[in-house]
Amino acid sequence: MNSASRARILIVEDEGIIAQDLQVTLGKLGYQVPGIASTGEGAIEMATDLQPNLVLMDIVLWGGMDGVEAAAHIRERLHIPVIFLTAHSDTATLQRAKVTGPHGYLVKPLVERELRIGIEMALHKHAMECRLAEQQRWYSTTLTCIGEAVIATDHDGGVRFMNSLAESITGLSQTQALGRPLD
Repeated sequence: MNSASRARILIVEDEGIIAQDLQVTLGKLGYQVPGIASTGEGAIEMATDLQPNLVLMDIVLWGGMDGVEAAAHIRERLHIPVIFLTAHSDTATLQRAKVTGPHGYLVKPLVERELRIGIEMALHKHAMECRLAEQQRWYSTTLTCIGEAVIATDHDGGVRFMNSLAESITGLSQTQALGRPLD
């Protein structure tokens, strides 16, 4: 069993039997289920309290907030990846869900193998995104603190970054220079 299999997964499902079945399936696959929420509001509260590695989110939920709205809050505020689990595969639902940047979209009834693959891919993608964000912070800090003027450009020669010394030399702020040609 790999380390990702020990991941803590929050289930958000308003159908009790489906939620229980999903909990059993995840346990068999080696995942931990720290909680089950049945509403969008409950999902946000539990995700905040439990800090799971992943949220499996039904789209249609009881209450005033559906799974798409809850997923948007969880991704934006908590940076926890979400996989949608839904019986709805129509274009309008898919388009609404895509806006939240989910790490997956699985259609019910679930196949155990597809669920496992979806979870593993989402966890891997999230880990890669976290590493990339850390590298970007490191590079930004390094370039900002260096004692020389630094201007970075894209492949077309448009300004992508300027540190404070480059700003003072050019007389332009980074915001003013972004996208402008280097010359």
